[in-house]
Amino acid sequence: MTEHKSTNITWHEGIDRAERYQSLHATGATIWFTGLSGSGKSTIASALESELVRGGVFAYRLDGDNIRYGLSKNLGFSKEDRTENIRRIGEVCRLFSDAGVIAVASFISPYKEDRDAVRALHKELGLQFFEVFVDTPVEECEKRDPKGLYAKARAGEIQGFTGINAPYEAPENAEMVIDTTKVSVQEAVTRCRAMLESSGSGRPRWGRRGYD
Repeated sequence: MTEHKSTNITWHEGIDRAERYQSLHATGATIWFTGLSGSGKSTIASALESELVRGGVFAYRLDGDNIRYGLSKNLGFSKEDRTENIRRIGEVCRLFSDAGVIAVASFISPYKEDRDAVRALHKELGLQFFEVFVDTPVEECEKRDPKGLYAKARAGEIQGFTGINAPYEAPENAEMVIDTTKVSVQEAVTRCRAMLESSGSGRPRWGRRGYD
């Protein structure tokens, strides 16, 4: 657990979440895609975000590389920095979910303990959290190598690269498992959308001409 260094602070309560959801006609949740680099998680996450938003659902995608341009630009790829990165993202997802937004998170997040901590944060606050394991074999990920990272790792130019010279701890109880060698992007999006909707999230609560 991260040490709490701030002192002389008091939590300031705001509008009740149920009232917020009802007023905004929205229900927040976090859907967390985890898997190796090149597994297809960001492609699925991006397609899911597009489908949700175009369907009238509040959604926002948080991507591993994008986050490191801002929120986590002071972090590297050591185990400690990876843990802190996921902690920060978990807190951001929690805020989005509380606000009535579907947080679509796409991160390698290789350590089970880190992912479980994000899940526990949501559970503690009564927020919905769905873990999606994009279980694409490392051999396939390496064939794709969209960023050329596997080649650099094999050449010794990158140290601590997940799946080559750093571990990936696969989820044991993910809400959904997707192998992109067998499932298309659209099918994966459809499955994720159905999972969200079955929980009361991810579907618009208004008609095309305004609120129902």
